[in-house]
Formats: sequence, C-alpha cells, structure tokens
Amino acid sequence: MSKVLIIGAGGVGSVTVHKCAMLPDVFTEVHLASRTLSKCDAIAKSVKERTGVDVPTYQVDADNVRETVELINKVKPDLLVNLALPYQDLSLMDACLEAGVNYLDTANYEPPEEAKFEYKWQWAYQDRFKEAGLMALLGSGFDPGVTNIFAAHAQKHHFDEINELDIIDCNAGDHGQAFATNFNPEINIREITQRGRYWERGEWVETDPLSWSMDYDFPEGIGKKKCYLMYHEELESLALHLKGLKRARFWMTFGEQYLTHLRVLEGIGMTSIEPIEYNGQMIQPLQFLKAVLPEPGSLGPLTKGRTCIGNVMKGFKDGKEKKMYIYNICSHEAAYKEVGSQAISYTTGVPAMIGAMLMVTGKWSGKGVFNMEQLDPDPFMEALNKYGLPWNEVVF
Repeated sequence: MSKVLIIGAGGVGSVTVHKCAMLPDVFTEVHLASRTLSKCDAIAKSVKERTGVDVPTYQVDADNVRETVELINKVKPDLLVNLALPYQDLSLMDACLEAGVNYLDTANYEPPEEAKFEYKWQWAYQDRFKEAGLMALLGSGFDPGVTNIFAAHAQKHHFDEINELDIIDCNAGDHGQAFATNFNPEINIREITQRGRYWERGEWVETDPLSWSMDYDFPEGIGKKKCYLMYHEELESLALHLKGLKRARFWMTFGEQYLTHLRVLEGIGMTSIEPIEYNGQMIQPLQFLKAVLPEPGSLGPLTKGRTCIGNVMKGFKDGKEKKMYIYNICSHEAAYKEVGSQAISYTTGVPAMIGAMLMVTGKWSGKGVFNMEQLDPDPFMEALNKYGLPWNEVVF
C-alpha cells in the first residue's frame, strides 16, 4: 500500500521502524537510513527477528541535500519520516521539495550554534510545500505531537474555549545510572538548560532555567512529583491555534540526583555549546559530554517504572467552567518487551508511526506545512488506543 523512508537510527527510529513493520498492510516497504549504517543494520536485524520483515538499510548524510535526494530517488518512498537530529530538519525538507516527497518529523528545527526552539524556520516553508502540492507534518511525537492532539481533541469534543493549558511530562522510571539522558544527550541538555518560557495573555514570559517548580500528584499510583517549568515548542503552535487560550505552560519532572549532576556539569562548562580549543582542534564541551555519557539505547533493559504525560486544561463549555486532564501512562518494561526500547523512545516512536500511517492512508492530507492540532484528532486518538499508547480523560 505504501513505502516509507525513515532517516535516523536512534531509539525513536528503532521504535518507529518496528511499529511500521508490524503493519505490513499499511507499510508494504519500510526503508531505514542513517549516517551510521551499523546502527541501521542492528535495527533491521531486530525487526527481522521480531516480525519477519526485511528492512533495507542505507548510509546517508542528512545534512547533504544532494545525497538525500539521490537516496529518495532510489527508494521512491511515499513519505520521508525524519527521525534524525533537529539540526537536520531544514536540509531534509529541502530534499523532500526537490524530490517531490511528503515529509514528517517529531521535533522542530534548532540551529546548531544556538539552543533556540522556534517553528519560524519551518513555517517559512509553507508556500513552497503548498506550491509543490506536498504535505509537511511537524512534531508527530509525544510532546510535541500527542499533547497537541490531546488539546485538539479537547477543543473539538469538550470545550467551547480552552483558557488555560498545562502540559505535564513525568518520567517516573529508574535506570540505575548516576547520570544519563533518556534520549540524545546533546538535544536533551540543550533543551533543559535554556531559559524557561510560557504564554500569558498574548505574550511570552521568560524565566531562569528550571527556576519555577510545582508538585503534582500523578494518577494510577505514580504519586506526587516535583515538576519544573520549561519551554517546549508545542506551546508556540498551540498559542496560535487554540481558541481562547490565555495561558499555556510546559512542566517536566526531574529527580534531585539528575539535577545535582546537571548543575555540576553546567558549573564547570561541560554543557556549553560554545567551541573551545583542545589539543589543537575546536570541540563543543556538550558534544564531548555526549560521547562519554551512556548511550540512551543502552538504557532499555535497565529502565523500570512508567511515564505519565498529559494535558490539564481549563475553559468553558456551554457557558459553564470546565477542567479536565487527558493523559497516557506507558510502562518502560512493556515497551522494552515489545520493541526493545524504553518508554521515552516508545512514546515518541509510536506517534511518528501513527502520523505516517494517517498520511499514507489519506486520512490526513493537505498541501503545505501543518502542526498536529490543525488536523482531525479523532483518527489519531483512536490509533493511540490501538497501537500501544492508550489514553484516559478525567473531568474535575
């Protein structure tokens, strides 16, 4: 029925390839490419063992538009799924435009020289994708991604207007390591150490990094955890598309041990992205730190516990105030048993597969650049329950 080319062989790429291979009636061919061919081959081997599906693999430099176009022309996919680094979003969008292929990613573009999360660079592609008759879907992960869909679902079925939105991301899992990140360390640490930002009555308000916190009592036995205000890219698009929104914030949980290590590393300059000279060559301290930290993919068999990510929303329905919470809980152990990855990769990889499925089957279609909440949330919400990320909603 369809052919997809997935670029990126990290934890999320692995989950997405496995989940696509489990749906051969939808994804008749799944192709995988990365800068490191051996990583692609390892994923393909796991997929073959688990599903019996063969996944062709390729080496590609996603920063090189010409090289990527050549690969696209060779594979001839219906959709390119970008699970590489956020730095590579624009070059892959350029390649899709040149080759005439639809595009999907899970995280917005970020310039390598600055930890700055904005959609402006990708939104600028709107006219080019529209004129080419192509669709680009941005942020089909969990946050961004599912959190956008939760908001769109609530706006469609539960509210006349949503005035307040708090997206709360809790990882209650434990991998037993002194300090490790659950996805790419470079991207993760850049995200956490940037200034906080939230939407308040039509403008952005900035805070010092991790300077605001609150306690939240998570459901289904997870319990009370400390959450820290951060900036996350879905706030930018939701501030545009949610009717009546007056305040939008993003919160994430961190353990004290993690924060203590982070503060020490930051204090000695190891989280810096400013190049320094070492042994006659320029290196980024953060990239060196990434090289010595545990590989996120190695945490799968070690991580126990659950994640809980969801939206707390307040607003009005039929003139009456309403408050509700939509959330998903995902088990690290169950994710590892199914696809060999921990829940952080799983909760991003499954939505990437679902977004791809809706695009290649035509349930989601259009010309131009789209954020998740601009599309019908119903088929996505249905697929979450079917393919491993069941959700719950509570009205207070």
